[in-house]
Amino acid sequence: MISILFTGLMLLGHADPPAAAPPAKPRYTFTKLVWSDEFNYTGLPDSTKWTYDVGGSGWGNKEEQYYTRRRLQNARVEGGHLIVEARKEALVAANPYTSARLLSRGPGGSQTYGRIEVRAKIPAGRGTWPAIWMLPDQNTYGNKGWPDNGEIDIMEHVGYDPNVIHATTHCKAYYFRINNQKTGITKLPDATTAFHTYAIEWTPETITADVDGELYFATRNERTGWEAWPWDKPFHLLLNVAVGGEWGGQKGIDEAAFPQQMVVDYVRFYAIKKN
Repeated sequence: MISILFTGLMLLGHADPPAAAPPAKPRYTFTKLVWSDEFNYTGLPDSTKWTYDVGGSGWGNKEEQYYTRRRLQNARVEGGHLIVEARKEALVAANPYTSARLLSRGPGGSQTYGRIEVRAKIPAGRGTWPAIWMLPDQNTYGNKGWPDNGEIDIMEHVGYDPNVIHATTHCKAYYFRINNQKTGITKLPDATTAFHTYAIEWTPETITADVDGELYFATRNERTGWEAWPWDKPFHLLLNVAVGGEWGGQKGIDEAAFPQQMVVDYVRFYAIKKN
């Protein structure tokens, strides 16, 4: 009996392996570039592609900066890069810092689904809170505002936790005020000293985030309604550097660290194509 079993095992060990299944064909591809800014000019950001949020109300997070409009000290293009700069200066008494918050609201600067890529080097310094993120063009669901109409954070970084990168989605069912937001975290040892490509791929079924092509976040459409998936309408991109705030300012602000810059090499939107 032992010899028979042994022979059988040997025969099994030498059997041809089953043929490998062919790789699954991607359901979607994102190869058609439909909108971009390569920043190959000098001066203010292209006014046909970028607009500004302006003010110093705290922006719902008790932030300390005042966002300016068309001010070179806070947003400019030079050397082939967009520079968004936070500075320690009080243009208005209530805000000891200035910065900029740019929106891609020009023709083609918003879309539903696709791949959004931003190659950037982000600022360091305790108290900084740079973000590359998306909001809807129109608030049509629920409370006609946030969080019911959704937010997609492609990249967030807080200076007191250096080189830790966050991607997150917020909506009525899942958001940070009730501490159940969908989020992914990755660490880049040189996030504040080198350029990296931060991206999402957004489809009717999923939102995924990657850095330099490495996936680190995914959330799926639960098919339970807009409360859990408001991402079915046009969204635009935002680029900003906040100072302080409920998250960015948790460990205080290093005033000596300013000015600080987010340096953007390019922004690219790719259309979705169903295969």
